[in-house]
Amino acid sequence: MAPVQQAAAILLACTAAFGVSALLVRASIAYAHRRGMLDHPGRRRSHAQPTPRGGGLGLVVGLLLGALPALRCLPGSVPPASVAALAAAVLMVAAIGWRDDHRPLAVLPRLAVHAFAALMAAAAVLWNVPQAPDAAPGARWLWLLAALPFAAWSINLHNFMDGIDGLLGLQAAFVGAGVAVLAYCRADPALTGAGLVTTAASLGFLLFNRPPARIFMGDVGSGALGLWLAALIGMTAARYPDLLWAGLILVSAFAVDATLTLLDRIARGRAWYTAHREHLYQWLVRSGRTHAQADRRYAAWNLLAVAPAAAAAAAFPRGAAAVCIGFYGLSGLAWMIGKRACIGRVRRREQHGLA
Repeated sequence: MAPVQQAAAILLACTAAFGVSALLVRASIAYAHRRGMLDHPGRRRSHAQPTPRGGGLGLVVGLLLGALPALRCLPGSVPPASVAALAAAVLMVAAIGWRDDHRPLAVLPRLAVHAFAALMAAAAVLWNVPQAPDAAPGARWLWLLAALPFAAWSINLHNFMDGIDGLLGLQAAFVGAGVAVLAYCRADPALTGAGLVTTAASLGFLLFNRPPARIFMGDVGSGALGLWLAALIGMTAARYPDLLWAGLILVSAFAVDATLTLLDRIARGRAWYTAHREHLYQWLVRSGRTHAQADRRYAAWNLLAVAPAAAAAAAFPRGAAAVCIGFYGLSGLAWMIGKRACIGRVRRREQHGLA
């Protein structure tokens, strides 16, 4: 396939992903109103009026419609069995999320589905990479055991981070674009297309989710998107092991916020598995910032800090691990400083009767 044909195919896939995502998200608004699928304001929520949920269905459908053909048909294609397994895993998480959006499910059945889907996705990623001739016996199984918790945690952390208008859609668009750039630099059209389709589908969703949101993503979208982004990073790292560190940096904004918030709640003896408003993005809103202002802060961090760090890790493979570890340390420090500043601002607003 000539470069011009490759570009045309990717453009077509992105256009289809954007259009299908936008159309189905728009249809989801009417459907959610008919079925009473509304998130109402509350003490542990960050919105001020009843808002439909479940719009992530359109994003997931648009994403798969564009990305799966890109992975299968463009140069650098993924084997059909791996594409089918990855699609099944994403749809499985979306289906259990769709069910949960209609009527809340118990935690254990939901986590069981997440674990099985994470296993399928990890296997789909690892088994499409040829085994190196000098690889140790059972090496692939060890990688599978390492990839499984990463995929499972990605499902849940993206669910945790989907709490204000526009934030998760912007993050997905950024990570998709980042993967596309990394893959383009390695002349990998299949992964480049999959990354750009991720961005396109996310932008179609953001037409209706940007502040003030007309619909929320819901569990149908957040969990499936979390698994898909983990798979994108995994496929990139499986083909180009030196890009693992750059991929981990790309997802660091959400990974750091979700992980440190969870560890902080556990350390304080809180019921960590219950709903709360203690992520940094939630503290930003509680301290008086609008959803749009909080989104801009995360976007600025991604563009001004995450993107250069990921580029450095990709450009200097020998020091990539050190760059990644150092950047996560810096991100953790920024998280602590930001959270402390927000808490102080909340207390001052309370003292002046503004909270």
